[in-house]
Amino acid sequence: MSDTTPSRMQLRPPKLRIERRAIWLFVLRGVLRGGALLVALIVTYAIWEPARVWLIAPIVAVAIVLLAKAAVEPFWRYRVHRWEVTDRATYATTGWLVREWRVSPTSRIQTVDATRGPLEQLLGLSTLRVTTASSHGAVAVVGLDARAAEEAATRLALIAELTEGDAT
Repeated sequence: MSDTTPSRMQLRPPKLRIERRAIWLFVLRGVLRGGALLVALIVTYAIWEPARVWLIAPIVAVAIVLLAKAAVEPFWRYRVHRWEVTDRATYATTGWLVREWRVSPTSRIQTVDATRGPLEQLLGLSTLRVTTASSHGAVAVVGLDARAAEEAATRLALIAELTEGDAT
């Protein structure tokens, strides 16, 4: 069977970028997660005098990591993250330090969700989550326009319903 045969899925990288607003989502997530730890360390430094000498290194280390998560990671993630939904599969590439490329065949889809957490709602974004029987978990595409994610979820649900297969 050749690669051009219609019954064969074409393995290739996805074509579409996530929304540029996702950069702000990644910045906010990184700052909120790392910022809480940094604030806790600084407060501990301020009120617990005997521990001050031991807290300098962790404060500096957390501040450096937080700076990288706010200034480097979001732009790198935006550059790497791609997605695409076709009649045959959902494609996604994600990652920062470790890149992941996932393909979820439509015939294996069990559930399709478009979810919006508080930060995503603030930015008008959504996450498309396609769950299959894979032991690796769902394919999640973070940083989509809310309407685009809903349309993709609706389209995938319809295609999956019409596609023969046992979704396992």
